[in-house]
Amino acid sequence: MNEFNYVKNIAVRFGDLDTLGHVNNVAYVKYLEEARRGYYDDVVGVPFETLHTVIAMLQIEYHSEITPNQSVDVGVRVPQLGDSSVPMEYEIRTTGSNSGKTTIAATAETIQVNTDPETGEAATIPVDWRTAISNYEDL
Repeated sequence: MNEFNYVKNIAVRFGDLDTLGHVNNVAYVKYLEEARRGYYDDVVGVPFETLHTVIAMLQIEYHSEITPNQSVDVGVRVPQLGDSSVPMEYEIRTTGSNSGKTTIAATAETIQVNTDPETGEAATIPVDWRTAISNYEDL
C-alpha cells in the first residue's frame, strides 16, 4: 500500500456477508475498527480496550465490493494531530485469489477525540501517544 506505513490484514468472515454474497457495507466499519485497534496496539503501544476516545466523525467512500474469496488489507495513517483529536485516513484494498489484482474497495476517514474518563470532556492527547504517532508518521 502506497503511503500507508501501517497495514492490517483482515479476514473476511461468513457473518460479514449479505444475501448477495458480498461483504455488507456495515462490515467495512468493523474492518476500520480492527485496523484502528491494531494501530493503537502496535504503533502507539496502548491497548485498545484502555482508550478513552470517541469517534466524532466517520466517512466512508465505497469503490468496489468485497467478496469472500479476496484478501483484505487496511492501510491506516495519521496525517496530523490535533490537541485532543486523532484524525485517521484509511484505504481498504482487496486482492483477488485467482487474479492477484489489487483493487481499492473503500477509502475512509475518522476523527477520534481523546476524552477525560471522569468527565467525558475532550482531553489533550497524552505526550507518549503524540510522540509515538509523530515518530511513526514522521509528523
